[in-house]
Amino acid sequence: MLVIRRLVDRRGAYTGIFLPGHPAKIFPTTDYEHARILQIYKQDRPYEGIHNDFSDYALGRDTLAREK
Repeated sequence: MLVIRRLVDRRGAYTGIFLPGHPAKIFPTTDYEHARILQIYKQDRPYEGIHNDFSDYALGRDTLAREK
C-alpha cells in the first residue's frame, strides 16, 4: 500500500512517500506540488476501486452525499 503524507517542520514542508519494504522517499515540496502528487497517485479524492484515506476513513462522505 502506498502512503503519501505532508510533513512540515520549522525549516520547510516536505512530501513523504512510503512503501512497505522500501526506504521512505522524503523531499521538499510546495503545497501545489504536494497536491499534484496526490492527484497523480489518485489520493486527492474518492475514486471507484481505489483505496485511499477517503475510502479508508470516510473523509468527505457527508459532503458527497449532499452533492448527489
